[in-house]
Amino acid sequence: MRAIKQLIRFGYEQALSCIFPVIIFASLAITKFIEIPFLPRYDLLLIICLVTQVFMIASGLETKKELVVITLFHIIGLTLEIFKVNMGSWVYPEEAYTKFFGVPLYSGFMYASVASYLCQAWRRLDVRLVKWPSIFLAGPLAAAIYLNFFTHHYWLDIRWWLSALVLIIFLRAWVDYKVGNKRYRMPIVLSFFLIGIFIWIAENIATFFQAWEYPNQAEVWSMVHLGKVSSWLLLVIVSFLIVAMLKQSQAKIEGMLEGNSQGAIRSKS
Repeated sequence: MRAIKQLIRFGYEQALSCIFPVIIFASLAITKFIEIPFLPRYDLLLIICLVTQVFMIASGLETKKELVVITLFHIIGLTLEIFKVNMGSWVYPEEAYTKFFGVPLYSGFMYASVASYLCQAWRRLDVRLVKWPSIFLAGPLAAAIYLNFFTHHYWLDIRWWLSALVLIIFLRAWVDYKVGNKRYRMPIVLSFFLIGIFIWIAENIATFFQAWEYPNQAEVWSMVHLGKVSSWLLLVIVSFLIVAMLKQSQAKIEGMLEGNSQGAIRSKS
């Protein structure tokens, strides 16, 4: 019974962390069947995303510090989308006023929602990193993975080499998290894989509701090729590494400020 209770509690915390992604996917489904006159669907989705973001901050579900991370992911995702669409990797078939180089601005929120999930799950589950590699290894690896999404169109696709590097560098790393009063551990590589699988499932839902479409889905919808899991896995790794580095930097800064304030108090006394 305790195990079942812990599983339910874990699911509840995960559900709270997924509010932003859930709203986006629910909006994709609803706007597929409900139209507003003179307001294109992609523009409506952008309004929903903006309202949701304001709600997340106003309600305290997200903090202002987390908003900085989420905004960074919005920019990273939108940049990738513009490049990929113009390389013919996929298209956004519907018209919109808020399309920029063929990419509707709401698409950046899909990447931002992944960052929202990571930030909230990190805070709610009190995530700690065990045997985490140096920033001098994790930082360049994250940059190389992100750049490969662009460079493989002109050069070699080295995703499998990068995946092998991930296994080597993170083989001994664990993510330590708290459910209730008990702490658990999971190999970090396993957590990357699980998040990647769930995002691939979400991608199938999104393409079914024509959030975007791949060339082979132009005539009739079909499942996204399982090979795309590798792309999402690498994107999840980039996302996790960026959030981890920002969280660690934030913790160091707060620790320094706390140490300075305590030193000032002792000197006054």
